[in-house]
Amino acid sequence: MDVTLLASFLPHSDPDASLAFYRDILGFEVRHDIGHDGMRWITVGPAGRPGTSLVLRPPAADPGITAAERRTIDEMMAKGTYAGILLATADLDGTFARLRAMDAEIVQEPTEQPYGVRDCAVRDPAGNLLRIQELR
Repeated sequence: MDVTLLASFLPHSDPDASLAFYRDILGFEVRHDIGHDGMRWITVGPAGRPGTSLVLRPPAADPGITAAERRTIDEMMAKGTYAGILLATADLDGTFARLRAMDAEIVQEPTEQPYGVRDCAVRDPAGNLLRIQELR
């Protein structure tokens, strides 16, 4: 069987702020930017890697979400506990310096973890946790 990861989803609360973060700070390329019914889906991904994408989506895009669920999602996004993703880079220190210089919300500076990886953590404009691991 040949299965690969094509895309993952993260919610956004402000599509323009999320686009600026992923495009201008992380350097991802924009693959699609689609609006429909007052909502916006933005597909981004690492340059030169067209087979891996991240879809920034409105958290209420699913019509089955109730008003109570939407409130819970909003609360969790505000606390930064709703969604997250693990990224990787060969230059963790350089990536972290760029994130800091661009005023990203720093959660953890580059740290050697007891489980054998070195990583840092930041939040995107929607509060999603991004752990960025150093490739070794």
